[in-house]
Amino acid sequence: MSNKPVAVVTGGAGFIGSHMADNLLAHGYKVRVVDNLVCGRESNLAHIAGNPDFRFERADVRDLNPGHKLFDGASHVFHFAGIGDIVPSIEQPMEYMSANVQGTVHVLECARHAKVAKLVYAASSSCYGLAATPTREDHPIAPQYPYALSKYMGEQACFHWHKVYGLPVNSIRIFNAYGTRVRTTGAYGAVFGVFFKQKLAGKPYTVVGDGTQKRDFLYVTDVAEAFRLAAETDKSGEIWNLGAGSPQSVNRLIELLGGDKVYIPKRPGEPDCTWADIAKISRDLNWRLRVPFEEGVARMLKDIEVWRDAPLWDPESIAKATSTWFQYLGKS
Repeated sequence: MSNKPVAVVTGGAGFIGSHMADNLLAHGYKVRVVDNLVCGRESNLAHIAGNPDFRFERADVRDLNPGHKLFDGASHVFHFAGIGDIVPSIEQPMEYMSANVQGTVHVLECARHAKVAKLVYAASSSCYGLAATPTREDHPIAPQYPYALSKYMGEQACFHWHKVYGLPVNSIRIFNAYGTRVRTTGAYGAVFGVFFKQKLAGKPYTVVGDGTQKRDFLYVTDVAEAFRLAAETDKSGEIWNLGAGSPQSVNRLIELLGGDKVYIPKRPGEPDCTWADIAKISRDLNWRLRVPFEEGVARMLKDIEVWRDAPLWDPESIAKATSTWFQYLGKS
């Protein structure tokens, strides 16, 4: 009988979750993934489907209850399941609260009753709003839209379970993760998906504002490594910011991709710069960045064909898709 530790990864067919599964398998874990496959990303797990230490269950985390067999014998839980994107959260706030808050509560209860050694929550740096940079973990909380609020409330639920029930919990506030397997369909959103399809189509890149805005991009394998370290540490009840600690401008990304650009209006509620202060996670977990920005972009370019069927955005379609954003977030 194997004595390998068992890890549950919620949202494990997704972008970061699937890389988390890879990391855990490589470090001697048995991995159980639960995902509702609403985004249709089964292909993210195809390469590990035959691994005897891997198991998949299709389910919505809101349907998981204490005693669910997926958590039997589990020592670690990595909670990535939820829904993202800004505009849909403005249009469907109840769904975001249900998936990202109540979904988290269901996972917490499953983890509590399974007596897991550690649950690590995938939080969002969006909780800080228009933050001072570099942003430390003690920065004031100021979510600007329902997605940000829902992720912060999910995090608060984790620490409530830690306080009341003694569930060992840590949280990582992710800044701007990027990399292979990032979602190619759905709502207008992440800059990489928009730009890669535009590059394939030979169209100009749609640059918000003047392109000098910076984002703290961190390659996804470095994200997964941080989460494993956060699970294996003796520390509990901790929050860590996670980024590269070296913001890159949108204009720099375009330099690496090559091509023309067209400018579209700057959006309210978006920071000019996201920049994680990574001193705490570097000190506490001995975590280090391993994939520089230029290397990460090059890795994605090798995989650019996956964006062939992605939606092609232009200034007109973006204006239509983000009209709700301006309507609600443009108020003074």
